[in-house]
Amino acid sequence: MLLGQRRILVTGGAGFLGTHLCRRLLDDGHEVLCVDNFSSGTRRNIDVLLGNTRFEVLRHNVTFPLFVEVDEIYNLACPASPVHYQFDPVQTTKTSVSGAINMLGLAKRLKVRILQASTSEVYGDPAVHPQTEDYWGNVNPIGSRSCYDEGKRCAETLFFDYRRQHGLSIKVARIFNTYGPNMRPDDGRVVSNFICQALLGKDITIFGEGLQTRSFCYVTDLIDGLDRIMNSPEDIAGPINIGNPNEYTIRELADKILAITGSKSEIVVRPLPEDDPRQRQPDIALAEKLLGWRPTVELEEGLRYTIAYFETLMREHGKGAAGSMKLQRSAVR
Repeated sequence: MLLGQRRILVTGGAGFLGTHLCRRLLDDGHEVLCVDNFSSGTRRNIDVLLGNTRFEVLRHNVTFPLFVEVDEIYNLACPASPVHYQFDPVQTTKTSVSGAINMLGLAKRLKVRILQASTSEVYGDPAVHPQTEDYWGNVNPIGSRSCYDEGKRCAETLFFDYRRQHGLSIKVARIFNTYGPNMRPDDGRVVSNFICQALLGKDITIFGEGLQTRSFCYVTDLIDGLDRIMNSPEDIAGPINIGNPNEYTIRELADKILAITGSKSEIVVRPLPEDDPRQRQPDIALAEKLLGWRPTVELEEGLRYTIAYFETLMREHGKGAAGSMKLQRSAVR
């Protein structure tokens, strides 16, 4: 290998975030082993990477042990949108928990650093605003979202226990709402839902009057944050919030997307789903202090890039690429 070049495993590498991470690592000169079972990731996402001789794809479910030789591991494997993780909640929990155990075991055997892609969902419906890393959260352990929320919380526990018990080099990133190209039209996330509805001239569906707030981070900013955490000094294990601290109501997001697309879609209101957080905003002081990281892409700029992606998707594959996929009624994510 070239000096500084590493062979890096990315689980969930064909997913929305995984695809962008694989591309970033390849651009940095590394070899990438993309592992995915394609339950929510898509081959279309990684088609453009297949011609790179430093890129390899392995179809595998992380709930089973994996025996490969790598220098570093990013564990992103887990469906991240409500419609996907609620489809098979038992499998979602197994992916978070058993998947973490298997990837930690691999990292322990190889004596390599491993990063866990955790989530702002560990904070639940927060009683503290904005959310800081020392807040323990307000999570319903038996609700319809618990398979994801509690699975990710347990994964964090495992990572820190492996660090304490085995001296493993770990990194934990708590990812807040992220958006950008390569999102699936049918993933039920609020940004992709609103964009597809607007482009198709369908009603924009918001839940609970749209007064709940979210903070939206463009995907390239997020990937830069993960890269900085992974390559930070050994004593920085996290968890570290990675997200955009600018807060918007869901109604404001819908209005911005309607303005950019020029759509004539109407906004309609539906009942709020179970356990949908009322507020979500990261405190990123720790990321700024320890990593020198802060997002740079403003929401309107990022939305224009994302809308252009979906417009291209519909042109190349017909409106059926989004129109035939049921735009899911889901919690705002």
